[in-house]
Amino acid sequence: MNLNQISCVVTGAARGIGLALAQTLLKAHARVVLSDSDASALEASVAMLDHPAAVGFRADVTSASDMEALALAAAAHAGPVALWVNNAGLARHRAIKDYTPEEIDLMLAVNLKGTILGSQAALRAMVPVRRGHIINIISTASLRGIPGETVYCAAKWGVRGFTQGLREEAAPVGVRVTALLPGGVDTGFWQGATARPMPVEDFLSAQQVADAVVTLAQMDDSVVPQELVLRALRDRDFAQADV
Repeated sequence: MNLNQISCVVTGAARGIGLALAQTLLKAHARVVLSDSDASALEASVAMLDHPAAVGFRADVTSASDMEALALAAAAHAGPVALWVNNAGLARHRAIKDYTPEEIDLMLAVNLKGTILGSQAALRAMVPVRRGHIINIISTASLRGIPGETVYCAAKWGVRGFTQGLREEAAPVGVRVTALLPGGVDTGFWQGATARPMPVEDFLSAQQVADAVVTLAQMDDSVVPQELVLRALRDRDFAQADV
């Protein structure tokens, strides 16, 4: 897909991966709607970008009406949505016995339901033109159960399964669906997520993940990059033994 002047939506775009992705898409001459539930952070990020092709739209990914409104806003900004990146997510890592019901509901709502509702709005916008690309940023937590991250894993396993089914439903109408599974990423995501120190110096950068998304999006429309696992070389989370 040629990104020049296409209409793009990025959720969770006020900071971290989403903001880095918005910047990278703008450099590729795309038109970008940055969305986030944090209105003040979103406003500050759009002001920082200071780009005529970038606009902000406050939306809650757990709200179907907000996602539909986001798709309409993107169409008004730059025409039918061609690229939609479901990036919004959060984590609360702790022993399963210590989760509150409210934390469980929040994790499932943002990570799983939010991706489903965002994908639904994106697909509805893309079907009439029979073209588009939905990229769901998931996690390597969707590949195995991790002690202390059980609810997060449950949400991300759900997203991965949903994405596989969505890919098959969307292909006949010309829409591509890709799962991107990053390992640890050095962003503010970890603030409040866990009490234990994380080796963020060994993690991916937000820019590296953004570059991967753009590379996937720029592949020919006849090619479906189904799933990409992306990890930093020094990220030892999945290591079996030192050589």
